[in-house]
Order: sequence, then structure tokens, then C-alpha cells
Amino acid sequence: MRSSSVKAAVVLALMALTFLVNVFGFGALDILPVTEMRFGIDIRGGISAVIYPGESLDGSEVTVADLMAAKAKLDKRLEGKGIYDKNVYVDGANGRILLEIPHKPGETDKDPQRTLDEIGRTALLTFQEVDEDDYRLDPITGERLYNPTGIVVLNGSNVREAQAQLNMSTNRMVVGLELDAEGTARFAEATARLIGKPIAIFMDDEFISAPIVNSAINEGRAQIEMGRSNSSAANREAQNLASTIRAGSLPFNLEVRQVSSISPLLGEGALKVTVMAGLVAFAVIFAFMLIAYRLPGFIAMATLALLIGLDLLVMCALHLSMTLPGIAGVILTIGMGIDANIIIFCRIKEEFGEGRSLKASIDMGFKNAFASILDSN
Repeated sequence: MRSSSVKAAVVLALMALTFLVNVFGFGALDILPVTEMRFGIDIRGGISAVIYPGESLDGSEVTVADLMAAKAKLDKRLEGKGIYDKNVYVDGANGRILLEIPHKPGETDKDPQRTLDEIGRTALLTFQEVDEDDYRLDPITGERLYNPTGIVVLNGSNVREAQAQLNMSTNRMVVGLELDAEGTARFAEATARLIGKPIAIFMDDEFISAPIVNSAINEGRAQIEMGRSNSSAANREAQNLASTIRAGSLPFNLEVRQVSSISPLLGEGALKVTVMAGLVAFAVIFAFMLIAYRLPGFIAMATLALLIGLDLLVMCALHLSMTLPGIAGVILTIGMGIDANIIIFCRIKEEFGEGRSLKASIDMGFKNAFASILDSN
């Protein structure tokens, strides 16, 4: 009995905490309240722009590979600003990049050029010495995220090439770097002096990675080893990091042209109607479950409310954008959650009707319903 009471108290506390954070946010962890969450282009509208490469510094022609590297740079900068609901395409035939991003929450400035001027500035890639006592921890991975010191070992212009590769001896993905003559000399001096210490890579002041120096590197080639063994995820991480490094050493600027505002496809008025319809549907389902199943129905709806609250909490914590498909996903969550509970309750009734005790009926009901729920999901 005491164990059940403790579990119930924990669930109630979790529900209360989820509700409070959704309503008021949690500034210490940069979690926004639901009222300030970011909405997608289809709801709030946004900015559309066509981006062209500027004149190359060495007079060479800009290739599609260069444009792909520039796209990686834009992706990184946008995600650093919490903009994940974005559309960035490379139009290789016309030598340009097409960009669409949503308006920021509470944005009153409707001059899209000012937003794009901030995003479109050429980023500076630097390899810097670090202060090993000056860092913050990644809340998810626990990785040390060093702060820039301004002590630059070399910058993106010293990197001739960056490619994702598989190190056959360790079976790990790495990013292979090829440096120019100046970069080779500077990197050799730094790595000889910093053996056993990290050298951090920054895009502007945004931390990218901090590989440890294992030995002095004199031949102008280096490897950044990824943190996991050969896998599709490690391959993607290596490809993204290589593209980011190439983007930081691009020999051209990006010129933003043909800027315009995008009207919302759904609109905030329709969003309010959709939210109200969702609340009404939840209330109707709540009444049905309460009448049909009484206390179990109430418990089912309470846990469903917790599930929806956690969904919204994750979106606010990660600064993800709520879009029309996202709203449909939340509604689908309600339907699938109720469907699972009805299957469980029906199985419990069947088991109880066969003469088993209530506890045994509940245990068997959950166990026998699992296959059907897994199959439907």
C-alpha cells in the first residue's frame, strides 16, 4: 500500500510540475512557456529570400559543393538561434540558395532584411586554445562546452579541405583536415605545446567541438575523431562537421536578394479555432471515459493530460516549432492514447469476468493488451 501511495504521489507531483513549467516556463534551463513557443511558417508566416554567392576572393568559380557547404553554414547559424523549422535548398542549376524561416515569437519588426542581415553575415571559423575551467555542460550528453578565449591557433582560411572519413585502425568516423603552409606551421607549434589538452573549434563564438591533442602534428594533416564507433549517426555527425568547417573557410560572402514576407497558410486565427476544438474534443472524451469506466477512465485521462503536457514541454525546452502537422500529431496522440486505454480496460474486464482477482485481472489485462497496442502503434 505504501509503495502505491508513493507512486501516486510521484505521478501527481510530476503532473503539477509539468503544468507549472508549461504555464510559466523555467528560465534557468531556457524553457519557454507554452504561450511563447515558436510556431511554424504555416501558422505565423515568415521570411523568404534568395541567396547568391558573392565574388570569389581568388577568382575561381563557385561550385555546387561550395553552395552545399554554405547551406551547412546557414543551417548551423539558424539552429544556433533556435530556428529549426526552416527550409534551406540549394538550387545548383541557378547557383543560388533558397531560404524560408518563420517569424520569431512576439516579433513586431516586419522588415525581413534586418533579420537576414544578422543571419547572413560571413561566419568566422577558429581553432582556439581553451581555459579548461571555463565551460558549461551539455544538459543532454554531459559534454564540456568550452567558452571562447580568443587565443586563436588557426582560422578557417588555413583549412584547405575537410572530409568525413573512416579510420580503419579504430573503426571510428573522423573528419580529416588538410592545412595550408601557414596553418601547418601554426598547428605544429600549438599541438606540440598542447599535448593532452583540447583545442576547441568555434563558428563565430558558437562551440562546435573540442578534440584532444594526442601528439604534435607537423605534416599539415589532422583528424577530429568523433565520439562514437562507425555508425550512420556517427557518419552524419562527421559529414555535418566537415561541411561546417568547409563553410567557415569559404572564399566568398553570401548576398541576400529578393527578400519577401510569407503569409501564414493557417494563420493565428485558425490556430485559436483549432486549439479550442481540441479542448472541446478532450472534454467530450473525458466525459465519455468518466461515464463508461469511472475511476479507471479518470486515471486514463489524467495520464493522457500528462502525456500531452510532456509533449509540449519537450517542444518548448528544445525550442522546436509547432506546425500544422505538429498539431495533427498532438491530436493523434490523444486518439491513440485513448485507444490503448480502452483496449486495456476491456481486457481487464474479460479477465475479471473469468473469476480472477482484481489485482490479477489488472496484471493480465495489461500483459495481454500489450501486443494489440504495439501492433496498432
